[in-house]
Amino acid sequence: MHIDTKLIHGGISGDKETGAVSVPVYRTSTFKQTKLGGNPRWEYSRTGNPTRYALETQMADLENGTAGFAFSSGTAAINTILSMYSQGDHIIVGQDLYGGTIRLINQVMKRFGLEFTAVDMQDPDAVENAFRDNTKAIYFETPTNPLLTVADIKKLSEIAKKHGAKTIVDNTFATPYNQNPLDLGADVVIHSATKYLGGHSDVVAGIAVTNDDKIAEQLAFLQNSIGSTLGPDDSWLVQRGIKTLGARMRVHQDNTNAILDFLKNEPKVAKVYYPGDPENPNYEVAKKQMRNFGPMISFELQPGLSPKTFVESLQIITLAESLGGVESLIEVPAVMTHGSVPREERLKDGIADGLIRLSVGIEDKEDLLDDLKQAFGKI
Repeated sequence: MHIDTKLIHGGISGDKETGAVSVPVYRTSTFKQTKLGGNPRWEYSRTGNPTRYALETQMADLENGTAGFAFSSGTAAINTILSMYSQGDHIIVGQDLYGGTIRLINQVMKRFGLEFTAVDMQDPDAVENAFRDNTKAIYFETPTNPLLTVADIKKLSEIAKKHGAKTIVDNTFATPYNQNPLDLGADVVIHSATKYLGGHSDVVAGIAVTNDDKIAEQLAFLQNSIGSTLGPDDSWLVQRGIKTLGARMRVHQDNTNAILDFLKNEPKVAKVYYPGDPENPNYEVAKKQMRNFGPMISFELQPGLSPKTFVESLQIITLAESLGGVESLIEVPAVMTHGSVPREERLKDGIADGLIRLSVGIEDKEDLLDDLKQAFGKI
């Protein structure tokens, strides 16, 4: 089944009981049991809910995994996955991560005795050299947030397997429409379903998918024990959003290609970060493992130009946190998504004060280009 068909018909996409083509929303906390101790399929919605299960099955299908898990946010998914590890375990992480993930690692997980080493995941030798006897996993985004660097999933997964460690990949920016990390050797794939999977800026959700039965057993236990599960209404919204992912991504991509060409020729732009740019050092790796390059693009203004004036001058493109909606969203990472990261650490990781991140929406591309042009005219 091709990806566009799988988006609509993959997993559980209807209701066998009634013939409804849309999965019902099961707004219930508990389920009637006909026999004491009978081990029923459904018993309590934190443990399992049919609407959530339909989304989890759909995502397992889309990522070519065997088990999916839906959480109350992307961060909740990451927290649950990191909770598979114990005090004294070591995890190698990418140095270019979403600010909320960095906060979770530095201010929460380290307090529980987990150890982390941040490295450049574009450098397999650096990853290899970071392994210790107690290293249990490597964790990275590709493309990353916000610098859109690309790691070689296949190569890094091979290194991890050699050391008996697991590979965990955040696939939020690429989506399963453009990239499938499990097919490249990863053990767990994560999504902030708030973004492209939901696609309409109306839901907060997280997804994890694995093809490892032991990890699936651990995640099922932790999902139930920690309890940060996705409710049935939000599960239904994400599943509905996924059905149009392919159609949306094609428009997103067409718009992004036009904006990339514009930004590369705009004299007030100092640097553009986009894995689909043939001049980008990650281009060959991205081309090898991605079906397309996605709608996220970051850029830096020339020194002395004000990112504040620029983003506040936009009229169609919305200044807001998050990404992946049908509307174009823009933000300044140093102030917004990565504001919790100390400035010296941000600069060390390449996140300049003037860096701007743009999530390209599906508006008419001429309107988006006109909006960018008038905003550049204000600085």
